Amino acid sequence: MSLPVLMFSAGFGTRMKHLTANRPKPLVEIAGRPLIDHTLALAQGIAPPVIAANLHYRAEMLQAHLAPQGVRTIVELPDILETGGGLRNALPLLGTGPVITMNTDAIWHGPNPLQLLLEAWQPDHMDALLMGVPPQHALEHQGLGDFTPDAKGCLSRGAGLVYGGVQIIKTDLLANISEQSFSLNLVWDKMLEAKRLFGISYPGQWCDVGHPGGVLTAEKLIASDV
Repeated sequence: MSLPVLMFSAGFGTRMKHLTANRPKPLVEIAGRPLIDHTLALAQGIAPPVIAANLHYRAEMLQAHLAPQGVRTIVELPDILETGGGLRNALPLLGTGPVITMNTDAIWHGPNPLQLLLEAWQPDHMDALLMGVPPQHALEHQGLGDFTPDAKGCLSRGAGLVYGGVQIIKTDLLANISEQSFSLNLVWDKMLEAKRLFGISYPGQWCDVGHPGGVLTAEKLIASDV
């Protein structure tokens, strides 16, 4: 089994400061490769039926980079739509079933997180399955976590696991949100109420590359695998 993949690539990358003055954050290079190529490699590793990316800031640069690699793109205009609005806007490329979404500002060191999600996905009682990272394995990230799993992996908000930016999510609840631009947190809240938001813990390491300090740490993490 595989599912379509959406790579979130529309953000302005303001935390990256000078690194995104003339290019979108997904094209910032880590160990000689654009960030988004590290993400794309994970997506290609599960052979999904579709890989798509939503774009906004300096969209033309990302389109030129992704089109030769077979990635379908959709540009958010005139305004950026955030994660929830961006996913809903991209559904014509992805279909109506569950999808995998990926942030493009992280480096994973260990097994492919998408494969682990697919192996753990149980749609009969899950509306979303998030990949969490134990705080001690979340490099360049501050805080004690975003979600607390119970013994069965059902999540509540609180310390325990850092959301790593990769998930499987059903998309039917997106139609119930009135706003055009909105965070997926609104959808997660509905799933939390229904006790249908689940998570698993990543067995490797993960590095946040959403700020300049994460670049060197991510490169060291990649080099440790050589």
